[in-house]
Amino acid sequence: MTADTTLAPAAPGSLRIGPHTVWPPVVLAPMAGITNAPFRTLCRESSGGKGLFVSEMITTRALVERNDKTMQLIHFDATETPRSIQLYGVDPATVGKAVRMIVDEDLADHIDLNFGCPVPKVTRKGGGSALPYKRPLLRAILREVVGNAGELPVTIKMRKGIDDDHLTYLDAGRIAVEEGVTAVALHGRTAAQHYGGTADWDAIARLKEHVPEIPVLGNGDIWCAEDALRMMRATGCDGVVVGRGCLGRPWLFGDLVAAFETPDAPPAAPGFDRVAAVMRRHAELLGQWLGDEARGVIDFRKHVPWYTKGFAVGSDARRALASASSLAEMDEQFAALDLAQPWPAGADGPRGRTAPGKRVVLPDGWLDDPFTCDALSEDAESATSGG
Repeated sequence: MTADTTLAPAAPGSLRIGPHTVWPPVVLAPMAGITNAPFRTLCRESSGGKGLFVSEMITTRALVERNDKTMQLIHFDATETPRSIQLYGVDPATVGKAVRMIVDEDLADHIDLNFGCPVPKVTRKGGGSALPYKRPLLRAILREVVGNAGELPVTIKMRKGIDDDHLTYLDAGRIAVEEGVTAVALHGRTAAQHYGGTADWDAIARLKEHVPEIPVLGNGDIWCAEDALRMMRATGCDGVVVGRGCLGRPWLFGDLVAAFETPDAPPAAPGFDRVAAVMRRHAELLGQWLGDEARGVIDFRKHVPWYTKGFAVGSDARRALASASSLAEMDEQFAALDLAQPWPAGADGPRGRTAPGKRVVLPDGWLDDPFTCDALSEDAESATSGG
């Protein structure tokens, strides 16, 4: 099957995640070190509060043990609703404890489960995109989560599989339906692809056909608002998950709202003056969240290349911005730049990691049998969060 991108525009409806109505049907993908409370605030402000914005990955063991970093990562602004938290875990009992904690302490309104992370420190422990290969383990975790979640809706995010020879997404989607999961999101790449190549939107269409009982969300290669509409037309999916496309562009969610609601009146692309203002606010919000301005500005440094992509900002100026340790230093660097620059041509394209991955690192014997799981080590449950 080949996805047809020439179909007439879809007429998407609101996305239902349990009791929550999501309009437009757009979800911010959890990204380690990125989708913390300050970044989610910027995205929500851009969209007027429309859409669904998920926390970065929270490790279930760290949550149960009340790790200090983890407890900060689960902080939601008072204006965030619904509060969406993504969990990572490999031990059903530990994951179940974390979910009971979330319910008992009213820590979130929606639980998403990470079965898509391809990084070695996660997959070598049998987690993330490695886990769905072990069908009984996947089912056991979903049963624990759904059984302990009460009225909270549970969703999952996954990849196609470990590699092209070990695809898992159709089996995982069917198991999710059988265990009471509310919706599934599919990144159209395998773990072996990491973030390289082109996302397979045909796989998203196949999953939608395979699990018509629940919403299917598509993820992969959404770099601008039109890409989201194109994916929905091509695959029939019920919504989209946006990850790397919003790096350095939190206003993309405003563009997405406009694309769904007022496609004939798209918002103007921001000039560098507006981009600089968002950069400063981002750093300021990080400082407030971390309780220290310098820590906030330092944490912001990784965002500088994404925000400045395509603009006439030389390497020395970028280094200076990425070396600032205070808001005042950032202001000095901005004052030396040409803030009158328009949005550069081509800056809507790919950003973030784009290189393909190498061999997927797995526990010894992981691929021997998809129906047994004796390879997990005692330290498989990570003690820290955030990827």
